Amino acid sequence: MGRRSRRRLGAWLAAVLSLVATLALTGPAPARADVVNPRQQWLRDSQAGLFLHWGMRTSPGYTSCSAWEKAVTDGGWKADYWVAEAKKLHASYLVLASFHSRLGYARAWPSAVPGSCSTKRDFLGELIEAANAEGLKVMLYMTDDPQWHAEGGHEWLDSAAYSAYKGHDVDLTTRDGFGEYSYDNFVEVMRKYPKLSGFWIDNDNDYWIDHGLYEKIRADRPGWLLSNNNEDTPIMDTVSNEQKTGMTPAYDYPQAIWTPQPRLTEACFKLPSSGAWWYSGTDSAVDHGLTLGRLISNSGSSVKSLMAETAQVNGRFPSKQEAFNNYAKSYLDKIWGSLGGTEGGGYSYGGLRPGAWNDGAHGVTTVSKADPDRHFVHVLTRPSGSTLTVRDNGYKVTGVTDFRTGKKLNFRQSDGTITISGITGWDPYDTVLAVRTDGRQGVVPASSVTASASVSASGHPASSVLDGDPETYWDNATTLPASVTFDLRSAKSLRYLAVNQREWSVSYARSDTEQSARIRDYQVQVSGDGRDWGSPVAGGTLPSARGVAFIDIPATTKRYVRLTVNSTWAAATDTKHYRKLLLDEVRIGTAYPSSGS
Repeated sequence: MGRRSRRRLGAWLAAVLSLVATLALTGPAPARADVVNPRQQWLRDSQAGLFLHWGMRTSPGYTSCSAWEKAVTDGGWKADYWVAEAKKLHASYLVLASFHSRLGYARAWPSAVPGSCSTKRDFLGELIEAANAEGLKVMLYMTDDPQWHAEGGHEWLDSAAYSAYKGHDVDLTTRDGFGEYSYDNFVEVMRKYPKLSGFWIDNDNDYWIDHGLYEKIRADRPGWLLSNNNEDTPIMDTVSNEQKTGMTPAYDYPQAIWTPQPRLTEACFKLPSSGAWWYSGTDSAVDHGLTLGRLISNSGSSVKSLMAETAQVNGRFPSKQEAFNNYAKSYLDKIWGSLGGTEGGGYSYGGLRPGAWNDGAHGVTTVSKADPDRHFVHVLTRPSGSTLTVRDNGYKVTGVTDFRTGKKLNFRQSDGTITISGITGWDPYDTVLAVRTDGRQGVVPASSVTASASVSASGHPASSVLDGDPETYWDNATTLPASVTFDLRSAKSLRYLAVNQREWSVSYARSDTEQSARIRDYQVQVSGDGRDWGSPVAGGTLPSARGVAFIDIPATTKRYVRLTVNSTWAAATDTKHYRKLLLDEVRIGTAYPSSGS
């Protein structure tokens, strides 16, 4: 992977904004930072991709481009193999990373632009054709980084050849020089491969920004995706979060993700349990539970899993990765109906509450895109007993079954929870329960509520928590305590608040400067007239956790409800998140769904 490059991003954004009114007259239309765009739909419909780091330095390593190409061909490389392995993982796209700073900057396609290895055989073109034939997409990895130009004691970049080609001196080992060179590669690839689906870009280069690369891509290939690694660069369609660790449970990768929905978000992680992102001569093990858990927990957060496997020179994966792929196909085939065609539950798309459940249980939920009353509970860590208790999020449950067997399971619904009993067939990785519901009950329609706040940042009023739009939110303007007051327009029974906070920070303290901007200490008051509030009817500490949070209220009947946040989880050392609170949505429950079994 590459290193971060944040230089001049603010200046670039300002320049883009200032050009909006004039650029149409002088050049291509300015690239737009669309959070949601039709070109993204195929990736939004995906759950996973296969990441391929494969180039000249793939073990045993080559310094001659022609020798590497010969070894690849003589070894029997076939694009169909990669496509077939991707399908075993239920991946719907592949990312080819051969033009990589640590892999010799190898271009696995013919190129008229000199400067680094370029093959005569068109491996990229063959991969695109093979993938498209099976309904899969291909994105091409592009790096901004020349710092590894002499990796391993060999000079991988040919500045003299590129300078002769351009007619002026260019030092490819500098960021500007490499930016010019890589810019030409972007343009050549766009012209040669119209069936490519986009670029997966490892950070940024000032030369690209100064010379309108992204505007050109949008003008020439408006249907292509742009994805960036580790940075939320606004012009990109996708933010990819490179392999994160430290979560508990370890498989729950979304705890380390800081990009809020509906931003298209990807989690990038290795399948081999050790070693580099590329094949270094070892046949590393694959942790089945960790890998499957990551894929499933990502799906439960509407995050795409970009899974990296280490292809050998001939393209084949080491035996332990092949064995995992075969196992994954059999395993995922049986439960794919609970993952494919779903969104993560407990966020902006509805669904039951994910996360920590009873007796040590942990998992995620999904909800069908086609049928909002079809839910799935994925128990990744089983409880110590035979029952599972999950918050119902206002849904009236009508039935629960074991998804694999279809066996009906006993359940009881009361006080906002579903307790499912008699579960004996716990799967070692993911026990999937299918839950049927009959809509939500006892929730005040947002159209019957108004909201005001004690303080709001410009453009982010309290009304945003009622509009059902995940792109809008209330911002407390870095002020605590801060409160939001809800007017129900007439006295109504009150039982709970369901709060969706903006998922724009990690949910645990990764470091002193990367912490959770979520509600910690709070209190709730109610009033009949909006003036006399009395003592709080509820208060305490909410956990720093992703997904919907619930605040239960002792049964009462009032017109007004006020939620006051006294503190959040971020410490003063995290200047980005300290005292900062963003709320996406708040629902007011007048009653729990009626008891059922």
